[in-house]
Amino acid sequence: MSVETAATPRFERLAADGAARTGVLELARGAVRTPAFIPVGTQAAVKTLAPEEVRAVGADIVLANAYHLYLRPGHELVGAAGGLHEFMRWDGPILTDSGGFQVFSLAALARVEDEGVTFRSHLDGSSHRFTPESVMDVQRALGADIVMAFDECPPGRVERSRAREALERTLTWLERSAGRFAETDGAGPNPAQALFPIVQGGAYPELRREAARRTLALGPWRGIAIGGLSVGEPKHVMWDVLESLEPELPGGVPRYLMGVGYPDDMLEAIARGMDLFDCVAPTRNGRRGTAWVEDEGQVNLRAARFRADPGPLDAACDCYTCGRYSRAYLRHLIVAEEWLGMRLVSIHNLRFLVRLTERARERIAAGEFEAWSGAWVDTFRAARASGGDDGPNS
Repeated sequence: MSVETAATPRFERLAADGAARTGVLELARGAVRTPAFIPVGTQAAVKTLAPEEVRAVGADIVLANAYHLYLRPGHELVGAAGGLHEFMRWDGPILTDSGGFQVFSLAALARVEDEGVTFRSHLDGSSHRFTPESVMDVQRALGADIVMAFDECPPGRVERSRAREALERTLTWLERSAGRFAETDGAGPNPAQALFPIVQGGAYPELRREAARRTLALGPWRGIAIGGLSVGEPKHVMWDVLESLEPELPGGVPRYLMGVGYPDDMLEAIARGMDLFDCVAPTRNGRRGTAWVEDEGQVNLRAARFRADPGPLDAACDCYTCGRYSRAYLRHLIVAEEWLGMRLVSIHNLRFLVRLTERARERIAAGEFEAWSGAWVDTFRAARASGGDDGPNS
């Protein structure tokens, strides 16, 4: 796979409707049309799906996780294989998470210090240490197009003092991450990597604004990520934080809201100026037989009402699953715990989100996003609340 040499990505904002934006992020291995949903391939694979199937749902970019790939099979092995693109046979852009969220989500196994984090592997209990510098080295070896600075991600309901502590440590680690990134320029299988910082600050808008200003002062950056949201705080708190933060963010770079990907949440965040999203929900839900459907909100295919239903999963959807298989067959596969069923529902869920971002881009360009997204979210939530979200009944 050939790579054009490019020191940084280029972002062009094409249109806006209020705070919502549409644009194109040009990377060495291709363009990412924003707003965009990023399918999660934690261990160099989007669970149950081949790269060609992920491409077929319309995804421009995928995410892989530095923590998991460091532990297994090892970043050195992936680097020796030519980097993630060669290793997993994905020819488009890749973003790698630094592993900060995974380390801190396993808090019982980790000890956090200013120098770095010592943690035990969730696989075998072996001891490891991450520092901002070592995490940059891991991501250099993996060779993703966009790499994330090492950050501390506190839980969503922490006290202000704890959020302040994580903010300060994240900024210190950002300086060290950026220093190591500069020192290793040109290293690894991808000479065109870009480093994104992560803004922390908990559920406190004033801390978030401060973090954004101080982060930008350390730049320039070619993108900026918002971390530490959708981690247990009420939804209205997340929206308040994003509304407060948006004016502080530069308009000429992509804004990546980490870990958010439910349909209604994504539209709410687009309305508040966010461009990139990732979440395990579409494939995790798919493996459990839960699907998003245009007129029904969210459905559980184990429900008895689908047992003899000959219709498509979602009549409004253009995915492979909806164009070929009936609800009755999908329900049978899910109840029988056949992997094919899990794959087919995952394909639909991913296409549902990617198609939603396609429609969002069209509406933003037409100046119709605010009215359209508000009506869509209201309809989706009403359908979900009225019983579309079936309980298991197999």
